[in-house]
Order: sequence, then structure tokens, then C-alpha cells
Amino acid sequence: MSAHLFPDNTVLCNFASVHQLDLLAKLLDGNGRWVEAVAHECDRSRQFYPDLATVHSDGWLGEPIEICDEADTRQVEGIRKAVFGGTDAQPTQHLGEAQSIHILTRWPDYKDSVWLSDDRESLRVARNQGVAVRETQHLVAEAIQWGFIATAEAGFTMLQQMVAEGQHPAVPHRATDLLNLE
Repeated sequence: MSAHLFPDNTVLCNFASVHQLDLLAKLLDGNGRWVEAVAHECDRSRQFYPDLATVHSDGWLGEPIEICDEADTRQVEGIRKAVFGGTDAQPTQHLGEAQSIHILTRWPDYKDSVWLSDDRESLRVARNQGVAVRETQHLVAEAIQWGFIATAEAGFTMLQQMVAEGQHPAVPHRATDLLNLE
């Protein structure tokens, strides 16, 4: 893959919950990126999934992309509130999604990038704005296809383990369905 791949915190937590962040890093193949709000969410999630502490130190998502321009900041805030229902009382609510979608739709260097998420609303918004999207189940399917996971059954079991750990990735009906995801 040559496009940048932007995982949100749900994807990071999914893989961390089953101690498979190395697999995610391998799948991103040096093309992973993240925004500052997702990096902050990841830091906060370390209390639940300590493996997340390695994301920063290992550096496979690079330095978090900061939005410093005042016009960009206003647009992100507009997306956060108008599209995702964020409020002034919770200023970081939906900020990662808003920053990522803003960058993927408005910054030319990232227009061909892919949003990796399991958040239904952010997936819908991204698709409606022409952003390519992938979910954890697609990443697991790719890991099977590339031989990083030995069998569809092993990938299916991994997704089920994520759910058992309190995560919410989409899980296909059968293991063999992972071989046919688009």
C-alpha cells in the first residue's frame, strides 16, 4: 500500500486488546499516520490497554499531525459539532474523527489516504465525503491474505477475542466470510 493509512483509536484499541499491535504496524507497512487528537485518545486508553504505550515509542504512526492554522481549527470544530454532535462542554468529544476527516478531505497531501475505523458514524461521514475507509475486519482479512495470519479461522477467532475484551469491531457471520470482504 502506498496511501497513508489513518487509524482511529477504536482500531488501535482493537489490536491492543488482543496484544496484536505488531500485526497492525506490519499491516500499515510504514504508511500509518495519526492526528494529535487520536494520539491523545490513545494515551488516555493506555489505562485500559497498556500495550498502547508502545505506539508512540515505536513510532510506526509517525509524529501526530497537528492542526495549527486558525481557519483549519475552525473547520475542524465545525465538523466536530455539526457533523458529529460534539459540544462545548466536552471539547475533545469526536475531535479525532473531525481532525482526521478534515485532513483527509481538505489537505492535498492526504487526499488519497484511507480512514481506518470501526465507528459507524465516522465511517458513514468519511464515505459520504469520498474518503476510502477500512474496518478492523478488513485489516484482519488482509492479514490472512498476506499470510500474516495463518487461517481465516485464526482471524475470525481474533475478531471474536476483541469482542470478548470489550471492543466492537464488525465480525462476519463465518470465518470464511473474511476471505471475501471487499
